[in-house]
Amino acid sequence: MKQAELYTKLDDLIRCDLCARHCVLAEGETGYCRVRVVEGGELYTKVYGLIDGMAPDPIEKKPMFHFAPGSHTFSISTSCCNFHCKFCLNYHSSQREEPVGRKMSPDEIVRLAKDYDCQGISYTYTEPTIFMELAHDTAEIAHAEGMYNTFVTNGYETPKAIEYIAPYLDAVTVDFKGSGNKEFYKEYMDVPSVKPIFTALKKFKEEGIFIELTNLIIPELGDFEENTRELAEWIVEHLGRLTPLHLTAFGPTYQMTDLPRTSASTLERHMDIAKKAGLEFVYSGNVAGHDGENTYCPECGFKAVERYSVYLRSNNLDENGKCPKCGHDLNMGGVQWQQRGAARRSLF
Repeated sequence: MKQAELYTKLDDLIRCDLCARHCVLAEGETGYCRVRVVEGGELYTKVYGLIDGMAPDPIEKKPMFHFAPGSHTFSISTSCCNFHCKFCLNYHSSQREEPVGRKMSPDEIVRLAKDYDCQGISYTYTEPTIFMELAHDTAEIAHAEGMYNTFVTNGYETPKAIEYIAPYLDAVTVDFKGSGNKEFYKEYMDVPSVKPIFTALKKFKEEGIFIELTNLIIPELGDFEENTRELAEWIVEHLGRLTPLHLTAFGPTYQMTDLPRTSASTLERHMDIAKKAGLEFVYSGNVAGHDGENTYCPECGFKAVERYSVYLRSNNLDENGKCPKCGHDLNMGGVQWQQRGAARRSLF
């Protein structure tokens, strides 16, 4: 174990300041995430250097369509999570009672990422907040090696946690479910409030971190049109109309195997709502071959980027990440890494 960062001593108790649950723990107790434990009056993390999942991925898989398109990222995760989503795709790792994994140092992670010819590292699969110390130390080394760092996160970090990682974090994908409906979060995810996610998004923007968002649409239980509209309007107001939003399809899994897959028509309905609310880049997800996977210039209609599922078919962006036909700003970040990944622009 390694001594944790971001906690406060309260007489004989410890308050964890890493995620918005702010668990208050006595000696020997473990937080909701199951990886932070009090021993000897200090808080420790059980997952530092204990990698439960890793793989080289296209950055588009995160999903991240507007940051370093065509590049490859080395994805890593540890066990456990600070949410309990009944539909989690990675439940075999996120819902473990005790963490497991392969011991790896931050240096070893970065070295392996470079061996796989990745331009960056993504902290993903499970919630990166719970392995923040490992992410921080790995990200610092990756930056020194000229690589980018991204989080795929549920957005439940505290502002202190975001400040801690911000110097080394280039981009985030913040995952909403059920359009952020607060009752859905309580019943199906065991999350008491969605407000900290919006606070975190404002903090990510304040720190200059590139933001994309996803929103999982679940038939029957999480198909909230009004919440989709409200979420899109909030994004336009607080993050900007060029912020990419991915509307992703649900597939039966974990404790929700009795529900159908989300249809393409359902996604299209929510995409239309988000576009009418003012967002310029709204995408479909988990429906391979859908035209909503492509990036079109909102000014002239040119297909600037073509994709199939999580794979890049063609990248027609200019060297500044803008529309090559009219020069319109397409809000493309990480252009320097996009150029390094140019050899992967056509996979078909």
